[in-house]
Amino acid sequence: MTGNRIFNHDIMHCTHDAVVGNYLYSGRVLGMSEPDDLIQLHPDLKSQWQAVTAHYNNIGLSHSQNPIWDVSFQQLRQYPDYEPSVFIFGDAIHDHSEDDDWFRDRNQDWQDVVEFINSKNNFIRLAEELNVNIPLTLCADNQAQFKNHSNISFPYPCYLKPAVSVDGVGIYRCANSDELDSAMAKLDKNIPLQLQQEIVADKFLNLQYEVKKEQVEPLAATEQILDGFAHQGNRYPTAYQPWELTEPMAQWMTQKGMKGIFAFDVATVETEDGIDYFAIECNPRFNGASYPTGIAQKLNINSWSSENFTTKYRSLDDIDLNGLEYNRTTGTGVILVNWGSILVGKLGVLLAGSITQQDELRKLLKQRLG
Repeated sequence: MTGNRIFNHDIMHCTHDAVVGNYLYSGRVLGMSEPDDLIQLHPDLKSQWQAVTAHYNNIGLSHSQNPIWDVSFQQLRQYPDYEPSVFIFGDAIHDHSEDDDWFRDRNQDWQDVVEFINSKNNFIRLAEELNVNIPLTLCADNQAQFKNHSNISFPYPCYLKPAVSVDGVGIYRCANSDELDSAMAKLDKNIPLQLQQEIVADKFLNLQYEVKKEQVEPLAATEQILDGFAHQGNRYPTAYQPWELTEPMAQWMTQKGMKGIFAFDVATVETEDGIDYFAIECNPRFNGASYPTGIAQKLNINSWSSENFTTKYRSLDDIDLNGLEYNRTTGTGVILVNWGSILVGKLGVLLAGSITQQDELRKLLKQRLG
């Protein structure tokens, strides 16, 4: 082993086509890489390489100097001496594919635990087994098991969820049985799904862990920024640190062979007696918070938010960050994270600084983006 890594953070083998520009997300991990690492990028991103690397050089952020303009997993086989880093360790869409076989041959235990916990139903059953606090949830292997749901004593509003979902796709809020019927009609009748009681949360948290040398460690707790069900960004730091809630599941996953970075979604509910925490699901993979977290830790940024913006521009060359770009002396400014999506008019950025400074940066950046 060389001690270097090869990054393939393409998400097309585990995401939904409804996410605009998702084929461009492989660039998000660039800021977490180091100069001698290899990074696989979608060939469409080649036009933005010079601009984004100039930006990273300006702010003092190290990054891979070795792009491979091909996101196929075949490339991983070409570099057996490099440690692979992937968005999710497995092919979440195609069973028994050649890529699926590569993951199995590389580390079947890791692949198995990812596949297991990636099911929201398996997550719920494991949480019940480990006495982890969760919302009231009913799991089913198909819609037929919910056929007589009108007779089930289940509180509304609730959420109907496919057992496997990315970016909130296929999740419906149901205020009554009629809305539940309508939501079910939109889903495949034969897929596993669940009903989950709505938690009126004060905050939703993302608790990231990282496995190092067979030991799991807390990585970062952030507050989620949501638009409906869809994740829009994260804010760090947060006063909420309920690591004891998810620790049993994190330890179980590690014992089963989990590696790398993974995260839990947690709801916070303030009561007269304190704060109640509810584990909602586990993402057994990198997630939207992982990339700004990795960059912030490399640059020792201790206050930031990550957010997604839309823009009229379709190239980084057209965006003026003069005066807004991150300054290591002041510890404030804008850092491009999900830069490849500029090709479809979207940008994921890190806003470094205090809450007040973040608000000012957000306002000024929106003006620049048009």
